[in-house]
Amino acid sequence: MSANPRTTRKHRAARRILASAAGLATLGALVAAMPASGAEEGDLAGDARHTYKPSRTVDVQLLSFNDLHGNLEPPAGSAGTVSETQPDGTVKAIPAGGVEHLATSLRKARQGERYSVTAAGCDMIGASPLMSGLFHDEPTIEALNKLDLDVSAVGNHEFDEGATELARMQNGGCHPVEGCFEKDKEFEGADFPYLAANVTNEKTGRPILKPYTVWKKNGVKIGFIGVTLEGTPNIVTENGIKGLKFHDEIETVNKYARELDRRGVKSIVALIHEGGSPASSSYNYDCDSPGAGDGISGPIVDIAKGITPKVDALVTGHTHQAYVCTVPDPAGKPRMVTSASSYGKLYTDTTLTYDRRTQDIVRTGVKSANHIVVRDQEQAKIWAPDMTSLIGRWNALAAPIAGKPQGFISADINGRGSTAPEKPLGDLIADAQLEGLAPADKGGAQIAFMNPGGIRSDLVFKASGSEGDGVVTYGEAFTVQPFTNMMNVVDLTGAQLITALQQQVSGANEASPKILQVSKGFTYTLDMTKTGAARVDVASVKLNGVALDPAKTYRVAMNEFLAGGGDGFPVFKEHKNKLVGASDLDVFNAYLAQNSSAAGPITPPAADRITVLK
Repeated sequence: MSANPRTTRKHRAARRILASAAGLATLGALVAAMPASGAEEGDLAGDARHTYKPSRTVDVQLLSFNDLHGNLEPPAGSAGTVSETQPDGTVKAIPAGGVEHLATSLRKARQGERYSVTAAGCDMIGASPLMSGLFHDEPTIEALNKLDLDVSAVGNHEFDEGATELARMQNGGCHPVEGCFEKDKEFEGADFPYLAANVTNEKTGRPILKPYTVWKKNGVKIGFIGVTLEGTPNIVTENGIKGLKFHDEIETVNKYARELDRRGVKSIVALIHEGGSPASSSYNYDCDSPGAGDGISGPIVDIAKGITPKVDALVTGHTHQAYVCTVPDPAGKPRMVTSASSYGKLYTDTTLTYDRRTQDIVRTGVKSANHIVVRDQEQAKIWAPDMTSLIGRWNALAAPIAGKPQGFISADINGRGSTAPEKPLGDLIADAQLEGLAPADKGGAQIAFMNPGGIRSDLVFKASGSEGDGVVTYGEAFTVQPFTNMMNVVDLTGAQLITALQQQVSGANEASPKILQVSKGFTYTLDMTKTGAARVDVASVKLNGVALDPAKTYRVAMNEFLAGGGDGFPVFKEHKNKLVGASDLDVFNAYLAQNSSAAGPITPPAADRITVLK
């Protein structure tokens, strides 16, 4: 059997983002709000050539996934596994992911389905491994086109390289600085629409991308509204969102749901780049036990409860968690809320029962389940040879850089795959930053902090190619830290540092703590039995065994994202005497080279700097 991707390609011209005549120069390539008369011009699918005898209801298959982050190859280490609870209660880690296998899963799932639409819950690009990140995520957009993705909302990482680059991802064209990466080939851009209903141009007040789009086939119409999290400015670099305003998710979705309803589109799905945390990390956990949505917490719960009943289902993301829950809408009726983990390790298959008479979804008929993207290379040969070819082509271009050895490790050093507040790889990165920036001429750093969200993978002992076990290649180091943030060394007082520790677990970070990774010699106790800022035991905060002096000034190393107050740490913006150093990746690679050899590899840090009370 051979792969059977859709033979009728979507009309690219109808999907293109139109250049806005007004607004900032950096936004010039982004579209103003689409006129109401053109809201359905970019219909996602449709084939009126065949006439079918309609029944009262039809089942529409909605396939969805989220937070791919350019992981075209199977993610390495524990970051590439899915937890599955077994019948006896034990939990098994199952390797999953890889775009060959995602394509295989989706193409198999579509077989025999008369109505099938595929949607993404944002962060398809950004924070990507080297094979995609080195080429500004052109390989990932190409892969998504081949996957027949119908629609995606933007996530915070779609703004990593700024609004102009996001427009290029949609519209195509070669990179403005690096040009075309393949001879005689120009990047075509996405042939699916990116939606950004709640992101507007500060000057014009108009959405920078289409706020919604409508999928139609044989008289069936489903509207998709896309929003990113309102807090995007807190978690991306300032330059990436200059001139943009991010609005409330609930208000925005409700606004466009009313507009779709007025236009006769009664069936609506919201794509929301915000998520929650289920009580279990197992993908097959029942978060509706004992009651609807009882087993999930986090921002998406309140958002789901506030979104108008006109919306029939919510596809979410951002937290990289797996869940299929029913959360009551404002009318008290159950509504499906889903998320498919991250990195293409799961996909969600949702059945939407569409009533032709009312043109609405029959809520009681909505069924959903997450499925593992199983790594089966033999099946991939049958179903996804195009993806195998794509990976091989881009890997060949990246190989001269990707395969260079940087250092040696004695065992896996977990980062992204670790669920603990303090991660072994986080300690290693912080130590590298401290060592690299401690010399007086480099900044004189005494402490280093690393944001946990900036650690995108694990360091894996097993060889990924021909480099040999225990060898850390440039590509592997890049995958861990793909943002290439410049390092900063700044002055902060002891009082400001204590405030930063408190901001990890209070304010914007109280519901979902962001625990900074710390360099050697910096220790303290975190009491999670308490709430808010009280979780930090101030008396326990010490540097090299000496209590931190609130009045004393310390030299602190961190990446430019943190120094700008990113991830909910506004106190860091109060710094003084900034010195800009090398990039975080260069500092990390220099540390690996200086502190490891084949005979003396780096061992995983003990991760014993933060004492956590639960």
